Amino acid sequence: MLTFRQATESDCQLIQSLASQTWEDTYKNILTKAQLDYMFEMMYSIENIKKQMNELHHLFFIVEDDHTPCAYCSIEQKDDFLFNFQKIYAVPTAHGKGIGRYLIEQGIEYIKRHFPTATKVELYVNRFNPAVDFYKHMGFEIESTRDHHIGNDFYMNDFIMVKAI
Repeated sequence: MLTFRQATESDCQLIQSLASQTWEDTYKNILTKAQLDYMFEMMYSIENIKKQMNELHHLFFIVEDDHTPCAYCSIEQKDDFLFNFQKIYAVPTAHGKGIGRYLIEQGIEYIKRHFPTATKVELYVNRFNPAVDFYKHMGFEIESTRDHHIGNDFYMNDFIMVKAI
């Protein structure tokens, strides 16, 4: 049985562990090893996860399958109407089980329940990530592209995908 819960600061190690199980598998055919390592440290050091939670006010959520953590996401409120899925990841052994769909649906339900003025969600996805098709299937549309410098001469080359809620 799948459960969806909001993460707290005590879950930072768990989020980092889930990320370490998903990160390289997701991007190994898209990004260089140097960029993978740089981005992982930038986004998933314990200090940076805490900063995202406490200073940037990102909401983190964890999905468990029969009490085993298997997926996570984070959501950032951009304004009263727009929310951004910063992260959406399921461990490789959870792929194909509907967990990604569940994670997105539950995230959107949380937004609608707690932020009734919300009208749109967005996410940034690497233009070469096969997940683009999954997000299209989930009702997201490509709105634009962005090439975002993240430091160390690395860029994130993303589609900005949006969905009305």
